[in-house]
Amino acid sequence: MAEAAARRLNLYTIPPHRAFADALAAGLIRRFGGEPTGLARGIVLVPTNRSKRAITDAFVRASGSGLLLPRLVAIGDPEIDEAVGPLFDPADAEEPVPPAVAPMARRMILARLVQEADPAIDSAEAVRLAGDLARTLDQLLVEEVAPGRLREISLFEPLSAHWERALTTFAVVLDRWPGELARLGRIDLADRRGRLLDRVAKVWRERPPAGFVCAAGVTSAAPAIARVLRSVAGLAQGMVVLPGLDLAMDEEGWEALGPFPPDPVTGRRRQAEETHPQYHLKLLLERMGVRRGEFRTWQATSEVDAPPARSRAIATALAPAELTHRWIALKPGERNLGGVSALEVATPAEEAQAIALRLREALEMPGRTAALVTPDRALARRVAAHCARWNIAVDDSAGQPLSQTPPGTLLLAIAEAGAQRFAPVPLLALLKHPLVRSEERAAWLEGARAVDRALRGPRPAAGLDGLDRHLGEAGGLAASWWAEVRPLLDGIETAFGGGVQPLPGLLGCLREAATALAGDAAWARAEGRAAAELLAELEERAALGPPLVEPATLAALLRTLMDEVAVRPPQGGHPRLAIYGLLEARLQAADVMILGGLNEGVWPGRPAPDPWLAPRIRSELGLPGLEARIGLTAHDFAMGLGAPEVLLTRARRDAKSPTIASRFWLRLQALAGEGWVAADALARWARSLDDPGMFAPSPRPEPAPPAAIRPKRISVTEVDRLKADPFAFYARRMLRLMPLEPVDADATAAWRGTEVHAVLRVWAEEDDCAPEKLRPRAEAMLAGAHPLMRALWAPRLYEAVDWIASRIAAMAEEGRQVIAVERQGAIDIAGVELRGTFDRLDRMADGTLGIVDYKTGKAPSVAAVKAGFSLQLGLLGLIAEERGFEGIAGRAGCFEYWSLAKDRGAFGKISSPVDPTGARDKIRTDEFVEIARGHFVEAAGRWLTGEEPFTAKLRPEFAPFADYDQLMRRDEWYGRE
Repeated sequence: MAEAAARRLNLYTIPPHRAFADALAAGLIRRFGGEPTGLARGIVLVPTNRSKRAITDAFVRASGSGLLLPRLVAIGDPEIDEAVGPLFDPADAEEPVPPAVAPMARRMILARLVQEADPAIDSAEAVRLAGDLARTLDQLLVEEVAPGRLREISLFEPLSAHWERALTTFAVVLDRWPGELARLGRIDLADRRGRLLDRVAKVWRERPPAGFVCAAGVTSAAPAIARVLRSVAGLAQGMVVLPGLDLAMDEEGWEALGPFPPDPVTGRRRQAEETHPQYHLKLLLERMGVRRGEFRTWQATSEVDAPPARSRAIATALAPAELTHRWIALKPGERNLGGVSALEVATPAEEAQAIALRLREALEMPGRTAALVTPDRALARRVAAHCARWNIAVDDSAGQPLSQTPPGTLLLAIAEAGAQRFAPVPLLALLKHPLVRSEERAAWLEGARAVDRALRGPRPAAGLDGLDRHLGEAGGLAASWWAEVRPLLDGIETAFGGGVQPLPGLLGCLREAATALAGDAAWARAEGRAAAELLAELEERAALGPPLVEPATLAALLRTLMDEVAVRPPQGGHPRLAIYGLLEARLQAADVMILGGLNEGVWPGRPAPDPWLAPRIRSELGLPGLEARIGLTAHDFAMGLGAPEVLLTRARRDAKSPTIASRFWLRLQALAGEGWVAADALARWARSLDDPGMFAPSPRPEPAPPAAIRPKRISVTEVDRLKADPFAFYARRMLRLMPLEPVDADATAAWRGTEVHAVLRVWAEEDDCAPEKLRPRAEAMLAGAHPLMRALWAPRLYEAVDWIASRIAAMAEEGRQVIAVERQGAIDIAGVELRGTFDRLDRMADGTLGIVDYKTGKAPSVAAVKAGFSLQLGLLGLIAEERGFEGIAGRAGCFEYWSLAKDRGAFGKISSPVDPTGARDKIRTDEFVEIARGHFVEAAGRWLTGEEPFTAKLRPEFAPFADYDQLMRRDEWYGRE
């Protein structure tokens, strides 16, 4: 009797070399399509909603005309009751299943419980951990593991302190979770789905449906699903059709997959081959209570099938590791991978280019279809962008996370700007966001760019008040535009400056700010609607979560939730091309299937860690291992290899480092041996597409404009640039290309020097160099600086200014007086106006002039001065002696650098490039001005009044600045001459 019952089970499989959806549709039409309503009375159970569409399309292709389709039900859909209505959850059910708790409500409640169990966890981290906890809880429910078993586990070796804390927190949350569900009158969604599946399995056993029931492509080994499939297989008109079940694998290999019972002595389990593509199917068969020998091959074919030998080659290539020694005895025909080629290129850019070319090539043949399957969304976006060059739109059915769409990035930009108190970088990211003021974009961007220019350099004081002061000092368009924009940001500052507070208030501020800045554009299109729905649901359920949230964590909290929301584009791409993720690719078919991104860590991806249950705990509970996902990925890969033509692609490196070929790639390559076909022609086409043909490195630039249009005015600080790097002088003075400081830049030496010079100037002009008033001036200057810079720079600055104050006080006793500071002067020399501004000018005790230059860093070396560079002091002395400074006359007899840098354990040092007697190989003091004059006259005659080319990097050892290196294309010629 048992054997007769086993024969009545209707179990089938469609091998990998056949297109699953098309073969299924053809077989069902042949069996039940003889009468008009034969198909319509049937039910087809499929794994996902995407599978429903694939099978629907297959029915349309197979029919060739209109037909009434069977009812398609996605039993992998978490909200199965809403998907199938009265079929699974009839209103008149004798024992109604309680409603499920909303996913966001569960997320918030679990986050609150996690935070109560460990108050040190902030709100954003609690929400993230709640997501992982919910997934772990779902696995327990799906695998029908009672949470109470956690307390029954006894391990031979204790867990580490980290896992002990995680397990304790997990147990505390699980203890409290049933009470939360009871209070809401709800159950878990996974629990509800399991109950609905069990009920329909029971009903079908007692009262079979009038039409056929076909479970197609369902590979989940969840016990509830296994019971449904067992029930379907036993129906008179029931069928279970699995994809890619290997009927040819010998029993030794099949049994080697596992799972294995615990050892009767040690209690340990042998590790199952969870990474094998057949493991989850074997587990499903065991839970269904059926044998592999009971399955038959589905007798239907399609136009997009590969040769039958492909299935055998796939099974051989992906055999368990301990059986790969059998490859040695394989015959050449058993290694045949005809129709499969491989493309290995240097970079992901080349890979995307080649894939796009192959997709484009497929369109050249009428009716031919092609699809890219890859888990690498960056590669998918690149391929879609390449296809757009030919005006070919390709839909990426996997979509993209909400956090990467314009509405998502706008909400995150608002949260970041508020959390960082409108620091320049997040503020400008918000003001320049493409959705902000999209109707008046040109005028808005003009003002935003003015504010951008004004915020270049070190960060101003925090908050809107700090920006008011900074931009008010900048004046012009930046100040006037900012006055109009500031009211739009007041609400953000008020909300984010209020300390910890309930989450709904912050979300309301976020929504209002987005509407004020972007209007309806923030909530338009599919991505805008997804953002609005997420905010609305989160705001509705926020009261269930942590009672108070730190505003600084809002951006991280939102990003965690947005990353889990996939926004898929509306269908409208080319009908013969497609880009799929791994989940979306299941049951899909195409004439040309491209499996892209075949690198380890991408395909298969790295197993996601479980922060709650240690691997040993998962094993003891009977939960799937962390690497079980690799087995599903391997099955996806095997099914993808079943197209008539398959192209495998990988790049030898990614954006950061060299890559390792996927284990799937390496196995196929090892199996094929000399039969491995490389798509070298496609790689050459991809490289040729962007090959400019003949090219040569740029020569060293030497612009030589006519002398009549060359600058006839130069400052003493520009002379070094003119002589060491004439091209940089040309770019700055003639092309008027001025480098911009970065936004929110560190305090550079130039900036620190400017601020210190300003302090010393005001101190000399308004305080008459009173020693006790210099430090308060420095403290006032630092009061508006960034706290980090203030903390790092203040001690050394205060010591340096104290040194300056003491030195000037000592000078007065020596008969040396400060007579002027920060005064500009000019003289005409060699047909050029030489201009300069001294930092300080002293009258020495002997009546000569002392030229002083303040340095926040080290002073120039004597060697540089003797080489004809760093002659600023000498040129200022020349202007003074020629009466270029109004009201000042005399001979320059002292040239000093007052450096604030650290020297021998103290801050502050006076040095000079000259010496009255020329001691220590220095220039004689009385010759310095004339030497400076001679060098300047020579330089002016060559480049300002003469025809000498402005050669790039003429003296690179004295041209350390790199502002114009890219403009001169330095890397193309430097070192080649």
